[in-house]
Amino acid sequence: MNAGYAESAPGRNRWLEAWPDALAFVVGLAIAGLAGWGTGDLVWSLWLSSLVVGYSMIVWTIFRRAWGRFGEMVGGLFLLAFFTVHFGMFHLVHSMFLGQFFPLDGVRGGGMPDYIEVVARYGIWLPVAFFAERAAFRRSPPRVENNTSVQAADIDARKARDGGAMMMKPYINVVRLHLLIFFFAFAHFMKWENVAVYAVVYAAYFFPWR
Repeated sequence: MNAGYAESAPGRNRWLEAWPDALAFVVGLAIAGLAGWGTGDLVWSLWLSSLVVGYSMIVWTIFRRAWGRFGEMVGGLFLLAFFTVHFGMFHLVHSMFLGQFFPLDGVRGGGMPDYIEVVARYGIWLPVAFFAERAAFRRSPPRVENNTSVQAADIDARKARDGGAMMMKPYINVVRLHLLIFFFAFAHFMKWENVAVYAVVYAAYFFPWR
């Protein structure tokens, strides 16, 4: 659960508030189990969620403040063009590496991945991925009068208004995905392709430590 963006109250228990994430965690495991996913399937589902959810977060962050103000909207379009190329290239290059290590057709060196096939196979994971990042799409909370307050609610409010931090979140997810790839490669080498591996990975998407 990405609780850092959410409104909070002092002394709240984030573990008690994590029941929606626990439910989504179970749903994610059920999707992987019922679909018979292996390590490669899990990797590609995470790549797709990083691209789609991450880009949606970028669009939301740019335009939620600029909406209705012509000058800021124009500037936002230029900013969006930059991040479309920059963020898109990250995932394009990443997908080429994935195509070598986890080819969709099982044949290494088969050329560029079939992105339509990626969406068709793993689009079912996107609703769960959006749910995991739901806090990033909330409206900004009211401005805090005391900008030096150390109250939990005021700290969370400042984070939610920090556009720079919000723009970095999709890139942090890309780094996390890279780390998961190493974990998957090791698990694949060790023949650990089972539900326990999926549980470890999905735990990275949910619960209060996020």
